[in-house]
Amino acid sequence: MAAGEERAASEVLRALARHLNCLNEDSKTTRKRALEAIKRETIDKELSSGVLQEVFTCLLKSLLKCLSDPMERCRETAIHMLGDFILCVPQPEDSLPYLMPALTQRLGGKEILEPAEELRLSMVEVLTLTVEVCGRHLAPYLDDMMKILQRTIVDPFPDVKRESCKCTVHFAKSVPEHFHMQAESLVKPLMQTISHQHSRVRVSTIEATGAVIQYGTGKNVDDVLSHLAQRLFDDSPQVRKAVTVVVGDWLLHLRDRYSYFHKLIPLLLSSLSDDIPEISQRAADLWRQTGALWEQENEDDLKDKMDFLLTPPDLYPAGVARPGLGCRELVVRNLSNLLPALARDVVDWVAGTRVKTAQLLYALLLHAEDHCTQHLQLLLSTLYRACNDPESDVVNNCLRSAKLLGTFVSPEVFLKLLLVHLETPSSSSSPHTPLMVLAAVLGGCSGELLKPHLQKIADTLVQPDVCQEYQQAVYLDQLLSCVDVLLSVCEKDCCSVSLQLLQVLVTVQSLSTEPQLTDKAEQSVVSLCKVQGLATVADLYRQHMDQLLQWLSASQKTWTSYSPQRLQLQVIATQSGPVIGEFLPLLMPLLQNCLDPERDPEMRLHIFTMLSKLLLDATHTLDSQGRFCEHLDVFLLELLLPNLVWKAGRTAAAIRTSALCCLLALLQGGAIPPSQVNTHTEERLSPQVLSALEEDSQLSRLLACRSLSTLLKLIGPSLHPDALNNIYPEVLKRLDDSSEEVRGVALRALGLWLASLGKDYNSQLYNQHLEVLFQQLLLHLDDPDSHVQDTVLEVLKTGSGVHPALLKQEVEAVRDKQRTPVYCDQLLQHIHSLYKDTV
Repeated sequence: MAAGEERAASEVLRALARHLNCLNEDSKTTRKRALEAIKRETIDKELSSGVLQEVFTCLLKSLLKCLSDPMERCRETAIHMLGDFILCVPQPEDSLPYLMPALTQRLGGKEILEPAEELRLSMVEVLTLTVEVCGRHLAPYLDDMMKILQRTIVDPFPDVKRESCKCTVHFAKSVPEHFHMQAESLVKPLMQTISHQHSRVRVSTIEATGAVIQYGTGKNVDDVLSHLAQRLFDDSPQVRKAVTVVVGDWLLHLRDRYSYFHKLIPLLLSSLSDDIPEISQRAADLWRQTGALWEQENEDDLKDKMDFLLTPPDLYPAGVARPGLGCRELVVRNLSNLLPALARDVVDWVAGTRVKTAQLLYALLLHAEDHCTQHLQLLLSTLYRACNDPESDVVNNCLRSAKLLGTFVSPEVFLKLLLVHLETPSSSSSPHTPLMVLAAVLGGCSGELLKPHLQKIADTLVQPDVCQEYQQAVYLDQLLSCVDVLLSVCEKDCCSVSLQLLQVLVTVQSLSTEPQLTDKAEQSVVSLCKVQGLATVADLYRQHMDQLLQWLSASQKTWTSYSPQRLQLQVIATQSGPVIGEFLPLLMPLLQNCLDPERDPEMRLHIFTMLSKLLLDATHTLDSQGRFCEHLDVFLLELLLPNLVWKAGRTAAAIRTSALCCLLALLQGGAIPPSQVNTHTEERLSPQVLSALEEDSQLSRLLACRSLSTLLKLIGPSLHPDALNNIYPEVLKRLDDSSEEVRGVALRALGLWLASLGKDYNSQLYNQHLEVLFQQLLLHLDDPDSHVQDTVLEVLKTGSGVHPALLKQEVEAVRDKQRTPVYCDQLLQHIHSLYKDTV
């Protein structure tokens, strides 16, 4: 020190002598004023660094003693003065032998000696400053530093925690050759703080953890990884960014990083899918650097792979940058260690973990490329489970991963595993997930590669155990997705498996209970037409109807109401439109077997309902070729009439009702022209229909009346009088039916019966029949319901042309007995007009 500086220092110290003595006084005010005076005479006077060094050396012990002063203001002033001196003196390390023990006493004990949190913060700030200016000179005080940091990192005051973490980072960098010896002691307090409620504290803790591991022995990586992984789910972007930077730094600089690649890679790759672009971009940059460094360090091993590994595979995802060779190789070499943990985490109970894991799976497969093949079994089983996740983000990311498998793995390999699993879905927790995965994998493959395997795929999809076993909408939707993907990827090559695909689509429509899914299946049928160049859906069914009906016939003897085949028949018959009329020779035996009276009643009920709908539009369905009449005898004798035979029970009654409905549709729908309906037909039908007029079911009676009416319209005038006389008595009984609707239809039937009496009907010979009929009708002419009276009047007017004299006689006999003669008078007037016309 120069002589001038020595004199200046001596003068300052002489001026401070009294103030130093005052520091020992009992008065708080005196001590406080003394400290403020010392500060004015030293720090505030901007003395030269040399003078300050000499003065600081003399003042240090007194200032350190003030750290224990009872008065907070005194302690505060002393702390700030210590910081100012350390910052200004040229050799702050000279103070360490006294400073560090004092700070350790105040901050590093088992109990917190400094009660004021702001002063604890100031002391830690002084400690950080000391580390910054003294650097490697702090190596001898490693124990003291660790004691302090262990306590202050877990200090209750958040700002103290943050400053302690900052101090830890600086200290680790200052004495790296010594720090590693006790770095492990800081891991526990850091991990206790890493989940602090303040995000800034969490950020600082993560940064400090990075330094502790980086400059430590490297043995504590496992102790901190789970905590860091948890911070990747942090709500604060700054926290997630801190984790990303720390992990990336470890991958680049950690001493033993090769041993921890399989544990660090997942953390950094997880950040690639972060919602914040800044974080994902930072992760991508760090990952590129990691890959480039590894590539540089292993250049000799990669020489043979450099050429062919640079060409991206066909169908590589559009808009996705291919990772560098080093990055890909890093993932490939660690994949066997990564996948088991990933398979476990993808079904974790925490939704956020599952989402992150699914995103990570995609990133790994994007790097692994065709090396996925050797892990395919594990990957598929993982996808089966993950695709059943309630979180849509998990499912969507897993389907993206499955699509990558289709891009990178040979169809011959993945189909061998996928199709076998499809055939035994019981091995999966949810039967629809293998289909979901299959559809996604096929979507990533090329049509050219799939073409040789189309037959095998289609044959598997059409197996009863695959396409008929489950009726859940989600299962059918995935089955439909498989077909749609094949049509999209293979297009015209699907012609070779058109029948199987149509069978699957028919099954989906038959089992679906949701209109939206049914509409989707119908659109797929249209797509199947388009890839084959067919104009309409009818053309598609015409192409395969023969095989479809044979397909159904093969199992017809085992059908029940629950059999999917019954529903498949319904879809084929209704959707094929006019085509079904071209294949009646195949259809009739199938229907004949299904409608056997000994077969399942509910099944017969459904088939009769289907036939009724088809027969109502016969010209566009069953009779599209005008050939249904050729099968009329079989239809009536083998299908319809046996099911109209009376049997006890409600089920049998329901069957008869459905058969009557079918009969009415047959008579009204135009399937048989009037010229084809003869008395032979009537002889077969009338007994059963007339018997049905006595059914307990109102609907059955109504249908029977309508069927008789339609039959009389078609062939009434050509019927033999005896046949006609057998009909009207049964219909007359229905005039007293409990149902007004049945009464009305019965009256109209009687009108048609009277209109059917032609020249062959001898009114004189059958006078007694007409007399009974007229008497009964006149009885109902006095009905309380005016609507019934009007209808009866019209019927009697029709009958007046058959035997007017008899009717007149009967009317006159009852005229005065009725409540009002109005209707009788109208009828007599009508009969009188007939006489005039005759004259």
